Amino acid sequence: MHGQMSRTSVPPGLYTAEERARRDATVWTTIQGVLAPLQFLVFLVSLGLVLRYLLNGEGYMAATWSIVIKTFVLYTIMVTGAIWEKIVFGQYLFAPAFFWEDVFSFAVIALHTAYLWALFTAALDPASLMILALAAYGAYVINAVQFVLKLRAARLQAAATQVPPSEVPA
Repeated sequence: MHGQMSRTSVPPGLYTAEERARRDATVWTTIQGVLAPLQFLVFLVSLGLVLRYLLNGEGYMAATWSIVIKTFVLYTIMVTGAIWEKIVFGQYLFAPAFFWEDVFSFAVIALHTAYLWALFTAALDPASLMILALAAYGAYVINAVQFVLKLRAARLQAAATQVPPSEVPA
């Protein structure tokens, strides 16, 4: 057994058994599961429109609207994610299991909100607005990777805590 962990010595993971049960029972898990890929799709379309504008100066309004839509999808997933976190972990944000993802989410939200502020106050010219949007999108990608890695860790934890059928007592 040297070099291998027994099932009883698996380190604490992302979820306790009770948290996993709450996660699996709430509709907010499904909502997050729908919103996350939707947000990624909106991001990809918007990224293409922003790059098109920056490369050839065409489609400013389409790019602008796509960024606004992306921002509101981001706000929606943040609010619903906070509700999910409250149900699963007992607090709206900064639960230990998702602390750094939540911290970085606020940077993502700040950059997207800065874009909206700059757009509505005309604080930046169109090209600078698009560069700000790209900075927000770069932060979003980093944050999305954080969450994908956390989802992978949760799946690995679930697999590690399941008892193989051959070990189930009769």
